[in-house]
Amino acid sequence: MVRLERHVKDLVASHATVEGRKILHRYATWHLLRRLRRRSRGKETTHSQLQVARQHLRAAVYLLNWLQDQHLTLATCRQADLERWTTSDDVLLRQEAGQFVRWALAQKIARDLSFPAERWNGPSQPMDDEARWAAARRLLHDDTFKPEDRLAGLLLLLYAQWPAAISRLTVDHIEETDGAVRIRLGAVPVELPAPVAELALQQVVVRRSHAVLARTDSPWLFPGGQPGRPISAWAMGERLRKLGIRLAEARPTALFQLATELPAAVLARTLGIDITVAVKWQRASAGDWAAYAADVANRRPQPPRSEGP
Repeated sequence: MVRLERHVKDLVASHATVEGRKILHRYATWHLLRRLRRRSRGKETTHSQLQVARQHLRAAVYLLNWLQDQHLTLATCRQADLERWTTSDDVLLRQEAGQFVRWALAQKIARDLSFPAERWNGPSQPMDDEARWAAARRLLHDDTFKPEDRLAGLLLLLYAQWPAAISRLTVDHIEETDGAVRIRLGAVPVELPAPVAELALQQVVVRRSHAVLARTDSPWLFPGGQPGRPISAWAMGERLRKLGIRLAEARPTALFQLATELPAAVLARTLGIDITVAVKWQRASAGDWAAYAADVANRRPQPPRSEGP
């Protein structure tokens, strides 16, 4: 444990910014080391336990270093930025970084980010997309669900929006002109088909009527429990899960299918995702997924640099 604490101290000190060092120290001391002590119950920690703790801290360092290079912080990082990092070819310790992101969200150091607990490796069979459309049809026609939940679920299933992105929508993201209803998810508004458009307009009317009645001055399409704040990404994810939507599968399946129909530039502008992410999804969808997955699996990842004992 003494060697690990020394290693933690060296890694924390290696980060360039004062704020980054504070976050790393907090994560290492009050999460990683505390959990390791609790699990070891006074016994000598094993080499494997020490390696896992080191990897999780290194992952946090890698992500914070990347954010610094992009002139970002955990507080200013948005979902598109996070996805740009997680899909880059040289990303290291991606899954371990996911634990750091989820810890930062729980500590309110970051907000409105989604990081799936498990890596999803693409559609395994055509039934994936069939299940997606079945879920979408259920939300379109089953009025036993709340209208706002139906709208949120359809934005995920049809437009590949993470709960974090959905939770940040305001009433001004929905616009009606010349009989067409559009939603602005990225730089270019997307026209909504009639059933989805009706749900969107209904939600806008509800939110604006609340404002007129002075019940709220919140602009958010999906308000949260705190006045003036949107629903959190976590709470939105929970609402979608209660609809039976498996987030880690539904969103990538939607992206995969959309990438077969739209050029990467259009995908990025309309869905609000980073262009590099859109390019990767189009590459994945251009033909046989299995061949692409095999290509990714066969790449030789660059080993992490040695950073002390």
